[in-house]
Amino acid sequence: MTYCLGIITDYGLVMAADSRTNAGVDYISTYRKLFEFSNPGERVILLCTAGNLSVTQSVITEIEKDLKVQEEINLYTLPSMYEVARYIGEKLRRIKNIDEQELQKDGIDAQCSLILGGQIRGHEPALFLIYSQGNFIHATQDTPFLQIGETKYGKPILDRTLTCNTPLESAAKCALLSIDSTMKSNISVGPPIDLMMYEKDSFEIQHRLRLRLGDSYLAKIRKLWEESLKHAFNYIPNIDWQHRDDASSEDILID
Repeated sequence: MTYCLGIITDYGLVMAADSRTNAGVDYISTYRKLFEFSNPGERVILLCTAGNLSVTQSVITEIEKDLKVQEEINLYTLPSMYEVARYIGEKLRRIKNIDEQELQKDGIDAQCSLILGGQIRGHEPALFLIYSQGNFIHATQDTPFLQIGETKYGKPILDRTLTCNTPLESAAKCALLSIDSTMKSNISVGPPIDLMMYEKDSFEIQHRLRLRLGDSYLAKIRKLWEESLKHAFNYIPNIDWQHRDDASSEDILID
């Protein structure tokens, strides 16, 4: 299992991912899940992967191959982020269709998903979630973030904190706390954590971070976050057991 997320605001993008691919009492492996395919000055493209590792690795390899041999259609020739999302979706669909039948014979799930974020000169930044079937959706002002993998533990802070007007530094902090909350509750998500922040119209990644197991900053923010949550919890008034709703019992409708 894994956890990746992308955030888009009026000021740019934040992408974050853990690196754990398997977990058990005596076996843990890691693999990078946040990839950059940028052409500085012209476009920035970031991609997060989750799900069947062999399928997602094949997608990344195909993308890299097209760039290396300068295929007519590749990440640097497509004119919009929508067409980039379509191109990656078609890669994913084709590879999954080739491998899925054989994987299913051994009971292996071929499902996977990707988060695509970036900006091409002449266009606004965009953020997409690409499904196993190759189709996709994009983030909106109402929901300026997308998640893949083990999403449930890290979602509450995103719901309560993020808006389209959130400053990028705050969005990055929110992303890191979202991943830390997930790691706290699920052993299948773990470091190293990769984090990238892209400022709108800069057309290069100027802020990137990799936090490994035992990193002092990661330990510090976890401690501060836990202390802040405990303080907020203690600030909430105790339950008023004598409280009665103003509505009478006759007004309560039961389905």
